[in-house]
Amino acid sequence: MKRILFIVALFGFLTSDAQKVTGYWYGQANVEIAGIHNNYLTELIIQQKGNEVRGFFGYYFKDIYQSFLVKGSYNPATREVIIKNIPIIYFNTNSTVNSVDCITSFYGTMIASRVKSSLTGYFFRDTKYEYTCPDLRVHFTLYTEDQSQDSLLRTFAASKQFWKSQSANYVSDETEKKVGESESPVLKKEIVDAQTDIPRTTPAVVGAPISPVREDIVKINELFKKRIPIVGKELEISSDSVRLSFYDNGIVDGDSISIFLNNKLVLAHQELTERAFNIYVRMDSLKEINEVSMFAENLGKYPPNTALMVVNDGDNRYEVFMSSDFKGNATVRFRRKKPN
Repeated sequence: MKRILFIVALFGFLTSDAQKVTGYWYGQANVEIAGIHNNYLTELIIQQKGNEVRGFFGYYFKDIYQSFLVKGSYNPATREVIIKNIPIIYFNTNSTVNSVDCITSFYGTMIASRVKSSLTGYFFRDTKYEYTCPDLRVHFTLYTEDQSQDSLLRTFAASKQFWKSQSANYVSDETEKKVGESESPVLKKEIVDAQTDIPRTTPAVVGAPISPVREDIVKINELFKKRIPIVGKELEISSDSVRLSFYDNGIVDGDSISIFLNNKLVLAHQELTERAFNIYVRMDSLKEINEVSMFAENLGKYPPNTALMVVNDGDNRYEVFMSSDFKGNATVRFRRKKPN
């Protein structure tokens, strides 16, 4: 009798656990218009607490990656997830740099099974975009192998060679045009080289390249050297290129930062919000340790200047909380994983 009760209790525990929507979901969203095949590679990383979900939503579209902090609701009885106010680039845009966003709300239903769990639904457009933006049908699959791994990036890497190693030398725009077609245009447009003082080309997501002669840039470099590096974490990465996504950690209060790679300025004047700014950086293969530092340009409304940095190296995903002020620069060290 006790054994039967134990089995029933265990089954009940496993069943209740299966109802949770917590996890890493990846999939594809498609435009709901006949004859249109534009699609978005999507990822949803959420944690359920009671009837509330919080986490990240991100997507690739054409040559750009966008990601956001999101929160919503989950109904265990109906297994419905609702996340509102998600901006998604207009499907018919000619340029992802100067595009407009369609504000959508995600409504999805989870179906759990022993084989796989899915989350299927729609990104419904806001009523004011009724005549311009179509709805997007989306199908997510729960990644169950290792929740720390970013499977979408691994899939994208396999098809696009997104993280393919580059030459250690600086390449000009003319040389870059001759790089093999298998390499991702995102990587070519946005990568920041650890061995040069400025980005190689204009970043498509984060704005114009930094000019080293501007007065404000000179001042940032001078102040950076005067502040103490505060090493918070050391990460072991499996690739020579990583994607860094920066969000405001907490209330959006006007925090503005600059990013340094190995003490060289690669990005300046970036405001932290719930919408990430993303950069792709290539580590210096000649260094055992590469360092990424966050310089506080101001302290916002609620000091200190805090950020959440999400790191993707193609195999793994890390979340690092960073805090900088006028005395110290938050710093994260990256060590390349040795091959087996």
